[in-house]
Amino acid sequence: MLVETYNPFNQLLISSMVAAIPIIVFILCLTVFKMKGIYAALLNLVITFIIAMMVFKLPFSESVGSVIQGTIQGIWPIGYIIVMAVWLYKISVDSGKFDVLRASIAGISQDQRLQLLLIGFCFNAFLEGAAGFGVPIAICAVLLVSLGFKPLQAAMLCLIANGASGAFGAIGIPVAITGTLNLEGNVTAMDVSTMTALTLPIINFTIPFLLIFLIDGLKGIKETLPAILVVSTTYTVTQAIITISIGPELADIIPPLLAMGILALFSKKWKPKNIFLLNNKEVKIEKHTTGDVIKAWSPFYLLSLFILIWSIPPFKALFAEGGALDFTKVTFGIPGSTLSSSIEVISATGTAILLAALTTIFTTKAIGFGHGFKLLRRTISEFWIPIVMICAILGIAKLMTYAGLTSALGEAVATTGNAFPFLSPILGWIGVFMTGSVVNNNTLFAPIQATAGNIIGVDSALLVSANTAGGVMAKLISPQSIAIATAAVGQTGKESELTKMTLKYSVALLAFVCIWTFMLSIFY
Repeated sequence: MLVETYNPFNQLLISSMVAAIPIIVFILCLTVFKMKGIYAALLNLVITFIIAMMVFKLPFSESVGSVIQGTIQGIWPIGYIIVMAVWLYKISVDSGKFDVLRASIAGISQDQRLQLLLIGFCFNAFLEGAAGFGVPIAICAVLLVSLGFKPLQAAMLCLIANGASGAFGAIGIPVAITGTLNLEGNVTAMDVSTMTALTLPIINFTIPFLLIFLIDGLKGIKETLPAILVVSTTYTVTQAIITISIGPELADIIPPLLAMGILALFSKKWKPKNIFLLNNKEVKIEKHTTGDVIKAWSPFYLLSLFILIWSIPPFKALFAEGGALDFTKVTFGIPGSTLSSSIEVISATGTAILLAALTTIFTTKAIGFGHGFKLLRRTISEFWIPIVMICAILGIAKLMTYAGLTSALGEAVATTGNAFPFLSPILGWIGVFMTGSVVNNNTLFAPIQATAGNIIGVDSALLVSANTAGGVMAKLISPQSIAIATAAVGQTGKESELTKMTLKYSVALLAFVCIWTFMLSIFY
């Protein structure tokens, strides 16, 4: 915070109401006024800039610096990750690997309800754990479209499914980062990881049922109940064991792979009574040899391998201050302000995905580097609008942070005393809605949650985990997630329509987390 006070009116209620204007206007723009996401983001950037400077007294130079810092972060690392991930996907498609990969999944069952469980839920969760930052939504939505799902329907289903895995994206960073914040009460990342096992398993177990209900109603649930139970039980139980005994890092890696593998084996012995086909149109699936299937999955093996290498402590230590490769992190001040920014050239997750893409090109005869880089240029041209939108959103988030708007909102909620555990997840929901990131949300609000817990006598780890869980529910409607999803399925400009499709599920899941957290707070 770069202002003297987050309470310019000396009335916290009024200050927090003014601080909430960007959030309220953003929601109205996307839902009521049905504005395109890019226009809503740019309009709200202007509104937030004016509020930050004129009301909360953030100096003009710092206001501009905040927007610049947000723009840089929107391009690097987030834009970098998105472009690299979609480029890898396009390489997989043009090389022919993607058709084989799709066939290997769809070939497990012609029933598109089971295909949804395999791709929309299991593969989605795996990619969330391996990469995060919109990668699973982008790739899995396109996969579902290629199997006959309608574009916005596929995007909606992937956004909802992501609610089961968003807390542990990108090798568990959203939870792991809480261990670096020196939270009040000595709350560690392992404490938070353990506490998530009190709430997330209920949501994780339920979401596969919801996904099937959305495409085939209660009839679909009844006909595929054994398969749903296989996926829900395997994923939920495995993730709970890992988060309690090991920590957050592998919570989205092992469970979805295990669930996918067990469902594949189960499907060899069991078939639904009726095969469900969207529009009664059967998707023709070619059969391939085991060797071809292994090669087809290679881009994602490589993706996982490189990202796992990038996440291990010895590798990270190379880029830490004093490390052998710390010179690859370029830090610079933003002219005219006290703010600075940095670009991690090699240690960025996008670089791991870049290496996976280059290795895929190098090891694939069907595609050369010339064609590969044409695909890269095409990817950039397709995604520049969503990336601009993300830059604007992060500019808003930075303005709200440095001008004290987020602090005003946080403190207003924290003054509710014993009712705070009920409202605690809402704070996380707001954080992710504005930033699109559970990592950023926990960075912003976990300290407030821990402090509030200490004041009102509730386990601080519980409130930080509620901040995480509530935040995940906002990923369903976060403008950043919506922008990625619509762009991936070729529906840029229909962000408001997709937001309306997912909003009620985001609110319903948030309501559960609020009620459940309040109940848990009585015992902790």
